[in-house]
Amino acid sequence: MERNILIGGAWPYANSDLHLGHIAGLISGDILARYFRLQGCNVMFVSGTDCHGTPITERAKREKKSPKDIAEYYDKRDRETLEKFDFSYDLYTNTDTDFHKQEVMKMFKKIYDNGYIYEKIEPQAYCNHCQKFLSDRELEITCPKCGKATKAEQCDNCQYVPTIEDLKEGICLECKEKVVLKDNKNLYLALSKFQKDIEEYVAKNNTLWRINAKNETNKYLKQGLVDRAVTRDLDWGVDIPVPGYESKKMYVWIEAVLGYITATMKKCEELGKNWEEFWKEEYKPTIYMVHGKDNIVFHSIIFNSLLLAMKENYHLVNTIVSSEYLNINDEKISKSKGNGTPAIELIEKYGSDVLRFYLINNGPEKKDANFTIDALVATNNGELLNKFGNLVNRTLKFKELEEIPEGKLDENIKEKIEETYKLVGANIEKLEFKQATDIAMELVETANKYYDEQKPWIQKKENIQEFNNTIYTCVVIIANLANIFEPFMPSACKKICKYLNLQEKRWSIIEPKIGLKLDNIEPLFSRM
Repeated sequence: MERNILIGGAWPYANSDLHLGHIAGLISGDILARYFRLQGCNVMFVSGTDCHGTPITERAKREKKSPKDIAEYYDKRDRETLEKFDFSYDLYTNTDTDFHKQEVMKMFKKIYDNGYIYEKIEPQAYCNHCQKFLSDRELEITCPKCGKATKAEQCDNCQYVPTIEDLKEGICLECKEKVVLKDNKNLYLALSKFQKDIEEYVAKNNTLWRINAKNETNKYLKQGLVDRAVTRDLDWGVDIPVPGYESKKMYVWIEAVLGYITATMKKCEELGKNWEEFWKEEYKPTIYMVHGKDNIVFHSIIFNSLLLAMKENYHLVNTIVSSEYLNINDEKISKSKGNGTPAIELIEKYGSDVLRFYLINNGPEKKDANFTIDALVATNNGELLNKFGNLVNRTLKFKELEEIPEGKLDENIKEKIEETYKLVGANIEKLEFKQATDIAMELVETANKYYDEQKPWIQKKENIQEFNNTIYTCVVIIANLANIFEPFMPSACKKICKYLNLQEKRWSIIEPKIGLKLDNIEPLFSRM
């Protein structure tokens, strides 16, 4: 039976350029999508730009532009960046499309009608000068725990989450006036009703979750789930399909995660496919959610609660794929420090393959990782150029070799290739991506060792059949490396496929055509 695989990549805010930390948190999704396609699975890989919410409106105010202008600009930049990094989304959309907004409103109304969204009146920070209720991000307070100034969303220094009482002394970030607390009417998601369901779900499904996902999810469950507001006093976002809430918009955390479903719906509509194959229990899909560790709870608890609240037999998320943070030169990426270089600038300078391989092999898979240009150069020159690139170059550009010779594949090498497929695949499915790249590089090293031991430069003079066997065996290795490295370095693999005229991509051993002309072979990698 064909496996249905849904992979959702977190939706970046449309308020700044993507930096390497964003790419490090999202690249796991592309690895999984490319691998499962090679396996012949029915794959849907979706994401998009989060165009609504306070971060966008704040930037719009600073630049004296409309939120729509800001969202459109950074949505375009995100698409360019992800395309240059060879992300293979089936659909990368954004939350400001009419399709997304209409479908999300239907889902919101369904949850409301099912009794999981209710009205609540409570005090909220209000600025008399600006004459509006403020969101947590629009308010500065002194943290009662550590004493430092911070936005009221969460303390940047100690991660303390402020209470309503803590907001009494808050300052409006726009006008710098002191706020007051004033009763406000909002709609709330009854998250607390899903405590038992989510506890049972986590216990059954967290086998492959990384430790940060387990710990963060269990921390919130241990504290007890708290109902959350789903409406906001904004004029930019998705409308509320409930009478009496015409002046409010939907909180981005609810409409963005539901975007995984709307994006699937949209792409399946274009393809003439059934979107429910990726989301409904009867089709037994496997669902991966890929993001940084700051997004864990939104996917492990909130999104799954929304799926349950619709009462339409949705399959819950199987696996949370949560990365740690990527630091730059031993410092946390920070706008104030100026170390969050736009990823698009780095890729234009260094190329997609080396950056992808570095982030996968040295990235924040299980702990915070550090990026430096020196380490990137060492990875390129030592691993990719001297090992992988050298193997391809000295085999396919062997002096006076015009075509793939008629040779016999070495049986020991054949076993090594088959074993590599199994081990790399197993590690990808276990989310051990660094280990998967290490095993793939072992095949490169085996090939180089085999080449050196066979000494084809001598065989060509003394025993042409042995020479043909050696070159053919190395060509077979290179052809299969194009499959094995496809999830990690697709651009280099695309070049190999072109050199060897490889039409078929699959997760099993292949052999290129004997007699194929070998011409226009260029180096896979360049020395830095």
